[in-house]
Amino acid sequence: MDIKPYLKEISLKKETITSYDFVPFNIPAINKLPEMKFHRDVTFIVGENGSGKYTFIEAIARWLGLSQEGGSKDNIQLESKNDSLLFSHLRGAMGYRKPSDYFFLRAESLYNVATYLDDVYESGGGLAQVYGVSSLHKCSHGESFLAIMSNRLRGNGLYIFDEPEASLSPMHQLTALGLIDGLVKKKSQFIIATHSPILLAYPNALIYQFDETGVKQISYEETAPFTDTKSFLNNYESIIEILVAGYQ
Repeated sequence: MDIKPYLKEISLKKETITSYDFVPFNIPAINKLPEMKFHRDVTFIVGENGSGKYTFIEAIARWLGLSQEGGSKDNIQLESKNDSLLFSHLRGAMGYRKPSDYFFLRAESLYNVATYLDDVYESGGGLAQVYGVSSLHKCSHGESFLAIMSNRLRGNGLYIFDEPEASLSPMHQLTALGLIDGLVKKKSQFIIATHSPILLAYPNALIYQFDETGVKQISYEETAPFTDTKSFLNNYESIIEILVAGYQ
């Protein structure tokens, strides 16, 4: 019997929501959230800024018992005043077997996680054994991401990523894609919010689009990161000419 997906589906407990007039429940993709089923390997969440992608990703992480700042379940003390309560209004279904590893990798708050890890491992040592580097602060943002993916993520895991491409060059996004595939083959499941047309190309992934109409499943070729990037690369000279015309 297949042990994945670890997280099978998530839906909104509408009976617990008293008002849709305030954030995050006034966001269309949130208040119209369907029963979302997740791919056994990789599920992507796409959408414009403000569409609710991160709010949803953070809520899944919190529902799983992870800190909204990121990290593993050991980082529960990394909380912030901006914590959304959406997670308490989610209903989820897990698979018959739990993952042995959890990690929420978030570009925005990786600095806080790195500081926490430096403090934890300073007394006991061993950060290099787990993460492959003596300190994540001694690496660039992108190098820290790849160090975590290469060394800390062990497989048999449920991994939540928020816009990992924010700190990665296109070449390193390809590296990350390969690392994701390696972890998938080690019985891991990923849920990733991204704007990257490179990451979104992962084969057979399930892609959900968040927008003003709600949530819908789309193909890779229908995603804005793919269509917008393709349009720009095919017409970059004329697009740049129009954009900079006002500055000449």
